[in-house]
Amino acid sequence: MVRKKLAAILSAAALVAGGLAVTASSASAAGTGTGYLHTDGNKIVDSTGTTVRITGINWFGMETDNKTFHGLWSSNPWRSQLDTMARLGYNTLRVPFSDDALKAGATATGINDFTNPDLVGLSPLQILDKVIAYAGSKGMRIILDRHRPTAAGQTALWYTSGVPESTWISNWQMLARRYAGNTTVIGADLHNEPHAEGTNPAATGSCWGCGDTARDWRLAAERAGNAILSVQPNWLIFVEGVSCPSGGLSNVWDNDTSNDEDCGWWGGNLSKAGQFPVRLNVANRLVYSPHEYATSVYRQAWFDDPSFPNNLPGIWDHYWGYLYKQNIAPIMIGEFGSTLQNPEDKVWLEKLMAYTGTGVNGMSFTYWSWNPNSGDTGGIALDDWTNINTAKQAILQPYLIAPVGGGTSTPPSGDPSTPPVPTGGCTATYKQDNSWQGGFQGSLTVKNTGTAAANPWSVTWTWPSGVTLGSGWNATVTQSGTTVTAVGPGHAPSLAAGASVTIGFTANGTASPPASVKLGSAVCS
Repeated sequence: MVRKKLAAILSAAALVAGGLAVTASSASAAGTGTGYLHTDGNKIVDSTGTTVRITGINWFGMETDNKTFHGLWSSNPWRSQLDTMARLGYNTLRVPFSDDALKAGATATGINDFTNPDLVGLSPLQILDKVIAYAGSKGMRIILDRHRPTAAGQTALWYTSGVPESTWISNWQMLARRYAGNTTVIGADLHNEPHAEGTNPAATGSCWGCGDTARDWRLAAERAGNAILSVQPNWLIFVEGVSCPSGGLSNVWDNDTSNDEDCGWWGGNLSKAGQFPVRLNVANRLVYSPHEYATSVYRQAWFDDPSFPNNLPGIWDHYWGYLYKQNIAPIMIGEFGSTLQNPEDKVWLEKLMAYTGTGVNGMSFTYWSWNPNSGDTGGIALDDWTNINTAKQAILQPYLIAPVGGGTSTPPSGDPSTPPVPTGGCTATYKQDNSWQGGFQGSLTVKNTGTAAANPWSVTWTWPSGVTLGSGWNATVTQSGTTVTAVGPGHAPSLAAGASVTIGFTANGTASPPASVKLGSAVCS
């Protein structure tokens, strides 16, 4: 879907990785810290000063015409997908969006109403609220990424005639206010992959340090970053690079090398950031966020260097690694990935991960992507959005630090329709009311023993294989495989802390108490 590119020429399409896989488990459990995050030299630290390493993943779709996460059309419920991400060790979710998804009246599409009935009818922002709340309940963090001005595609500059800089900034401030006080949301990736456009010397794309306020991405990042920090001083500001510092492509087709320059990946060239740093009004909030890709996106010249792959660390040092090694600022590689169809790409990925370092002191990253439908890279999830690409996961696994608490899940300001996920748990009591040959009638009473209301409430449970749902009442009850979901407000619009709800149903098969009952994300005892 989203294309990653080189500054010099258009990128080539690639194949989606496939095959059967099983999930793996994370070996580390340092978590994502407590409270809001800030920086200390080249480190990201939490509110107690403890070093935190972001080891996350991208889940895209909100920047496309669907205006919400892709894969909501699959048979794997959205919460289950987040469960898998957290279990694998991804402690942060980078969420790409376009300004189209933020508009009043924006409609989310591509949602399986059988699998995800709790998302039907919600706006893109309301769905985002629910994902943030659930991710926060698992200790995950969220980075919001303004990926595109519109769903039509990425842009070289951070603004267009239809989406001016003022809209870009005001939308960021709206999001900062919406999630004020919610420590799950840790920051803003201001604009995705600023890059060159035009041919030198007639440059029209994003430059770095050129001084032209209409093109200098460094200056624009300062304006937007400071505007965000004026309403939300606790956020991290993630600033990507450009492709060519001048903002124009080198004319590699002529014999004149005088106007050729050093170009890299879109968003990946921070070579001038040391000389022209981003200056923010709040100290210790800046994180540089380059992008880095392999041959499945474009065959850069360095892949054909005779010294490959030993030349790679020097290239990374030049474009962005020096910022980390010189203790100037943290690095969070916002996107990197490959289909791994080319054996060279496996070598590249292994080399890159080793370069970031192991343990909590290593460089942060968010892998591209969870989605299997990324044409450039494929995903960690396979085409069923359930099974995992174990070849990729095995390379990333030693560097992942699983979420274990941290971010809170308070409701966004100004939107009472999406409350916090209840904490503290629930209890479930099953009663068989009637039975007959080939079927039975039962009820499930669930009590919210948490500290917050579930609104709207949802209950999920599993039956043994072969038991199928008949008719239900007192709630909207659906079944996918052995998983049954009951969703309010069929019985009541809200289930307050301490309150109970009884769900009645008929089913085909042999009567058996439901298992693994959950109220929202809380496991019922």
